[in-house]
Amino acid sequence: MRFALLACLPLVAGEKEVVELWPGLAKGSAEVWVERSTTPGVLDRAVSNIHNPTLTVYLPEPGKATGAALIIAAGGGHQRLAIDKEGFNVAKYFSDRGVAAFVLKYRLAREKDSKYTVDEHALGDGARAIRVVRANAERWGVDPDKIGIIGFSAGGEVAALAGTNYDAGDASSNDPIARVSSRPSYMVLMYGALRSPKLVVTKDTPPAFLVHADDDALSAEMSANFYVKMKKAGVPCELHIYATGGHGFGMLERPLPVTQWPVRLTEWMRTTKLLP
Repeated sequence: MRFALLACLPLVAGEKEVVELWPGLAKGSAEVWVERSTTPGVLDRAVSNIHNPTLTVYLPEPGKATGAALIIAAGGGHQRLAIDKEGFNVAKYFSDRGVAAFVLKYRLAREKDSKYTVDEHALGDGARAIRVVRANAERWGVDPDKIGIIGFSAGGEVAALAGTNYDAGDASSNDPIARVSSRPSYMVLMYGALRSPKLVVTKDTPPAFLVHADDDALSAEMSANFYVKMKKAGVPCELHIYATGGHGFGMLERPLPVTQWPVRLTEWMRTTKLLP
C-alpha cells in the first residue's frame, strides 16, 4: 500500500519522529509534564492536557525488523498518561527486539474540565492510530496484518475498545488514512480497566494477551471475565494473573515475577506467528 501523507512535528537531532493523528485539529493549551519518580535515576513522568493526539515512532534497527508492530496506550485513569513506564520504556524494549513501536498520546476524558469522552475521543484516537500505522505500513516496514495495540489500565480500556469497535474503513473518503481498517491484529491488555458496555466480544474479535496482578485494587476479575468472553466466542486468548504486583507496574524494575510479562508476551507473539 502506498503510504499516506502525514503531519509530523518538528524534530531535533536524535529525537523520534512524532506524527499528528488528526492534522488540522484545533490545538488547546500546552501539555503538562510532571516528574513522578521516587527512585533516583528512574524516569517516571506523567503527561496531561493533551489536545493534539500523536504517535511517537520507535522503529527497529535495520536488519532487526520482524514486520510486527505495537501501538502503546499508557494508563492514568483518563486523567494523565504514565508516559515512561507504560509508554516510552515499552516502546524501546520491543523496538530493540524487532517490533515497530508507536507510543500513543490520546485525549483524556476525566481530567478537570475535559470536554472529551472515552467512547468518542479516546477510542477515536486509538482507532485512528491503527489506521495511521496500517496506511503507512510500507514506509515503516510493517506487515499490515501484524499491527497490535497494547494498553495499560485506562489505556487497556482504549485498547480493548479499539479491538471490539473497529470498522473496515470508508472507501469513499477523501482522507487516505480513513480508507483503511481500524481493526488491530491483536490486543495486549495490561491490568485493563475493562468496564465499558461497548466491550462486546464476537468471533471476529482479534486475539488477546492479558496480564493482571491478584493484589491489584483494580480487580483482576476484569481480566478474568474478559478472558471468559473470549473463550466463549472461540477467540484465542492467553491470561496471566500473578499473585503480587499491585497496579501500574508497567516496565518498572522490581524483584517480582510480574516484571517478566514482556518475556511471556514475546513468547506468545512467537507461538501465534506474530514474531519469527
